[in-house]
Amino acid sequence: MGELTIGAFARASRLSPKALRLYDELGLLAPARVDGTTGYRYYVEAQLPRARLVAWLRRVGMPLARIGEVCDLYETDPPAAGLVIGAYWARVETETAARRDLVTFLVDQLSGNPAGKGVEEMSEMAMSEVAMSEVRMRYAAGSDRGLVRPVNQDTAYAGARLLAVADGFGADGARASGAAVDALVALEQSVRGADVLNGLADAVDRVNRGNRGNREGGSGESGTTLTAMLWTGSRLALVHVGDTRAYLLRGGEVSRITHDHTLVQSMIDAGSLTAEEATSHPQRALLLRALDGSADHARPDLRLHDVVPGDRYLLCSDGLFTVVGPDDIRRVLTTAAEPADAVSQLIALALAEGGPDNVACAVADAVTV
Repeated sequence: MGELTIGAFARASRLSPKALRLYDELGLLAPARVDGTTGYRYYVEAQLPRARLVAWLRRVGMPLARIGEVCDLYETDPPAAGLVIGAYWARVETETAARRDLVTFLVDQLSGNPAGKGVEEMSEMAMSEVAMSEVRMRYAAGSDRGLVRPVNQDTAYAGARLLAVADGFGADGARASGAAVDALVALEQSVRGADVLNGLADAVDRVNRGNRGNREGGSGESGTTLTAMLWTGSRLALVHVGDTRAYLLRGGEVSRITHDHTLVQSMIDAGSLTAEEATSHPQRALLLRALDGSADHARPDLRLHDVVPGDRYLLCSDGLFTVVGPDDIRRVLTTAAEPADAVSQLIALALAEGGPDNVACAVADAVTV
């Protein structure tokens, strides 16, 4: 079989030579041969199916690291690769639907037309429907210092309308995480309907400005991450900054519904790092966003999330998911009878793995009674 120059292979695969060079560097699509003198890359026709699959997956927006996994699987088990692609796209559609709801909300709020009023009325209607069908949240939260850290800087809270987990850092981290959760607890009784996202955004801004004042007052660089969900009718309003996480158990499947604001996550998204490599990266704890008093770092993710009876939600700090694997988290979420059982079992698993960090969990079930 004859060799193809990088230009000929680029035309056949519909990938640019620049992309082919990048994919070679990342180990996605290595050439069949590299000339030792000129450095020219040569490919063979047998590589075209993988190259075309890479091109297709890039068009649908799949991260490069995930593309490599799918392509490797495709070469040994094409049907399994198809299932992975389908699962990826299902997550994309879920995230897109959440963004669509948020865009609708923002358009209604900013346009000033009757539709804005309709959002609030719709939220109140949804709350009435929930009351009629007697759906409520059953919840629990817990936190532990762990077995290594001298103090506990994690804060966890679970209430009738609010789940929250914050992970403080720095000399004043315990105060910072507690203040972040306290600011949201105050919203449980005061914010409803169309004001919920604005209320969450304002509360986060107040917390961040408080941390700025402490830093300028000589308390050092301290702050907190924060992930919280505020129940509003048939939806949960999510606010997220940093690397605390929210997971959803629905229909027996566990999915993460937050995106870490960390250096290693940005590298994973860019395709320059795999998820496995991220676990041992020397800068794996470096945050790109946090409530540390800096206006540049405090921008929260805000979204609305539809709730289905039977859903189970887990919010947790990195003291859990960095030492307890996803299979164990899924097992506990699917088998624990009550939220309190899930919280205690998850914390126990983190401690059994050495408890190197503080650990915090909040679990809530959407139940009909």
